[in-house]
Amino acid sequence: MYIIQCSDGTLYTGYAVDVKKRIAAHNKGTAAKYTRGRGPVQLRYVETCPDKSSALRRERAIKRLTREKKENLIQSVCMLGHLQE
Repeated sequence: MYIIQCSDGTLYTGYAVDVKKRIAAHNKGTAAKYTRGRGPVQLRYVETCPDKSSALRRERAIKRLTREKKENLIQSVCMLGHLQE
């Protein structure tokens, strides 16, 4: 599960087995329809889940958060130094 920031400042939440490969696809314009034309994107948050089902549930939960709460989530992890690109 990951959150990226598009060049227009919007946040996009998604799921991927290989996050680095997925980010590259977003930047090529071949991943999500939403991110096409909004690149380049920057990885802001990564969360590992035990299985696909858990990741998709977590993705849905994060998508329901306000932008402020997403920023707080990103900031809390970045402050701990857990974000690795």
